Amino acid sequence: MINLLDFDADGLTDWFARLGEKPFRARQVLRWMHRCGVDNFGQMTDVAKSLRAQLAAVAEIRGPVPVRASTAADGTRKWLLDVGGNNAVETVFIPEPNRGTLCISTQVGCALECSFCSTGKQGFNRNLTTAEIIGQLWHANRMLGAVKQPGVGDGGERVVSNVVLMGMGEPLANYDNVVAALKLMLDDNAYGLSRRRVTVSTAGMAPAMDRLRQEAPVALAVSLHAPTDALRDELVPLNRKYPLRELLAACRRYLENAPRDFITFEYVLLAGVNDRDADARALLALTRETPCKFNLIPFNPFPGSSYRSPAAERVRRFQEILVQGDVVATVRKTRGDEIDAACGQLAGRVRDRTKRRQAVVVAPPARRSIPLEAPA
Repeated sequence: MINLLDFDADGLTDWFARLGEKPFRARQVLRWMHRCGVDNFGQMTDVAKSLRAQLAAVAEIRGPVPVRASTAADGTRKWLLDVGGNNAVETVFIPEPNRGTLCISTQVGCALECSFCSTGKQGFNRNLTTAEIIGQLWHANRMLGAVKQPGVGDGGERVVSNVVLMGMGEPLANYDNVVAALKLMLDDNAYGLSRRRVTVSTAGMAPAMDRLRQEAPVALAVSLHAPTDALRDELVPLNRKYPLRELLAACRRYLENAPRDFITFEYVLLAGVNDRDADARALLALTRETPCKFNLIPFNPFPGSSYRSPAAERVRRFQEILVQGDVVATVRKTRGDEIDAACGQLAGRVRDRTKRRQAVVVAPPARRSIPLEAPA
C-alpha cells in the first residue's frame, strides 16, 4: 500500500496524474490529510465516491504508531512513537503563552558520534521516511485537537505554531525526506507555517546547507559547541570533514536566502572544556563576520559520560561576555523534566545498525536540545 503521507504536494500531484486524475484532486486530499488529520478516505466528502474507493484499495494514510504519551505539570507533552523494526522515536510539544513548539526527530539514532551526545553513543539504524517525519506533526495536531473537523469551517486553532527539527538524528543527513517534510510544513494546503517558524538544526553539513538554502530555506540552527577546530574535532567529529572556516562560510551563504537575518548557534556548555572566559572571547572573534545569536545549553550528564555541567555562575559569566560583545545570548530553560522531555532528555529506542551496541538498545537520554527559545 502507498502511504500518502510520504508525498509532498508535487509528489502527490504526480501520483494522482498516474491515476489519470487532475491536480486539484491532490490538493483536496492534501488538505484532508494535513489540515483535517483524516486517515480515512471515506471522510473526504468533496472527493468523488469512485475515487475514494479507488484510493482505499491502493493507498493508506498512516503515521507513526503511538506507544506512550506523557504530560508534565507545565503542560509539556511527549509521545513515544513506534517506527517499526523494534525502534521508536520521541516527539515533544512545548506550550508557551504566545506559541507552541513541536520538536521532532529525523533519524532512528545518529551516526555522527558527537562525544557529549548520548544519541550518538547508542548508534544508528536508519533514516526516518517523509511519512515518519511529517507524521509526528500530523499526530501531534490530532492529539492536541488542532485539526479542522470534516465539513466544518476552514481549520482548527494553530496550537503548533513552531516546528524544530532537533530531536534524534542529523536532519541534513536525511536530506531528501527532510526537505519533502519541510515543504509540507510550509504548504498552504497542508500546515501553512512560515519559514521563520520552522527550524532545522545541523551539526554542520556544509554542502547540504547550500542545497537547503536553495530548496527550502527555513530558519537554521548550527550545533557549534567549540571556538576552535582542535576542540571541535574532539566534540563534533564532523568538523574534521567540514572545519569551522568552511562551516561559517556556509552559514554566511545561507543568510542570502534565509527567512531571518541571523544564524542560531547552539552551544552545549561543558565544565572545564569549553566554558572558560577565553572560550567566550574566542567565539566572539570566530563569529564576528557572521550575524548570529547563541543558545547556551548547560550540559545534563548521562551515564558513562565524563563531562560535567558548569556551575550557574560560570554559565552566567559566559553569557555576560557574549552579551558585552554585542551578541544575543540566551540560556536554554528547562521544561518537562519530570517526564524526561527537557533539553537533552529525549530517549528513543534503537536497534543499532552500526553494531556499536548489540541487539535492541533502550537509549539513554538523548543530548539533542529542544529550542525553548523558538522562532517567534
